[in-house]
Amino acid sequence: MKFLKLPANNLPEFILNLRKIGEVHIPIKKGEKSFVFRKMNKPQDISLMQLDYSRTILPLKKYFYHPTETMFEFSRDGFVQPEKPPEVHDIIFGVHACDIHGVLTLDLVFSGKYRDEYYFQRRKNISLIGLSCMPDEFCFCNSMATDYVDTGFDLFFSEIPEAYLVRVGTSKGDDMLNLSRELFEEITHKDINAHKDYSITRKKAFKRSLDIRNLPEIMDLEYESNLWDELGKRCTSCGTCSMVCPTCYCYRIFDDISLDMESGRRRRQWDCCLFRDHAMVAGRHNFRQSRADRFKHRWLHKQQSFAGVFGRPSCVGCGRCIEDCPAKIDIITESNKIQGE
Repeated sequence: MKFLKLPANNLPEFILNLRKIGEVHIPIKKGEKSFVFRKMNKPQDISLMQLDYSRTILPLKKYFYHPTETMFEFSRDGFVQPEKPPEVHDIIFGVHACDIHGVLTLDLVFSGKYRDEYYFQRRKNISLIGLSCMPDEFCFCNSMATDYVDTGFDLFFSEIPEAYLVRVGTSKGDDMLNLSRELFEEITHKDINAHKDYSITRKKAFKRSLDIRNLPEIMDLEYESNLWDELGKRCTSCGTCSMVCPTCYCYRIFDDISLDMESGRRRRQWDCCLFRDHAMVAGRHNFRQSRADRFKHRWLHKQQSFAGVFGRPSCVGCGRCIEDCPAKIDIITESNKIQGE
């Protein structure tokens, strides 16, 4: 893997040069403490960029898997795919390792038995540039082994004093680097030692931990635990945790019929297994009528059933669900509780 150093003072020029390839999206503060990825419309937007952010409100899935989208239109004459907008290459700068893992997880899901071409049509036109970060009080990506990533990015920027150590992950990333080759320098042993020091400091900064080695087994044994009822009483089934989760991918499909009943369109929209009607079938029968059952289903899927299919949990430890839950349900505390701690 190729490594170079970018002095911090050269970063704005590097980002501006990326616009020769496509639209650049950067992390920008929204409100008092929230952050979003937003398209950089003019060079002055770089001054709004927040490189020390902890997490964005919505993860990257909003780029690949839209909250709502038209799948096709229909009429008595047949089905018509919606006209595709012109392809634009997006470059998302400043993506944390846990969110890159989130994208890799969605890649697994949407490339399964029934490949989702809507997802991969967008996926192929988006480049990811990673950025190191310091954990805050909600992060537990180290417990999920997602605090480091060695694939899924084109470039990855790791902070060192007054500079960034840059890893090249793909040939596309190499092309980005060559656009601004004069801005980069060769790394030195001092830079390597600084990177090691940063990694050690970061490792010590995590305030939360979750031992997942036997968690699926314990959850199976505690399937009838009273804890699920307690959590069900607290959970409001608002679905916030699913909407902000990097790896939740459930959606509902519905048809919008025109007033003349001659045509319409089929759409899909993000859904959540905590919603009461998510598991409802014909005759209004519901497999998970109670909130306790729905809460249990969601967390067992994250830590147990997903791992049974794909070999790893789908949770990436980003902390969004803990920070944003209006009921203040801390999934780390509750998971440790069910393990007897």
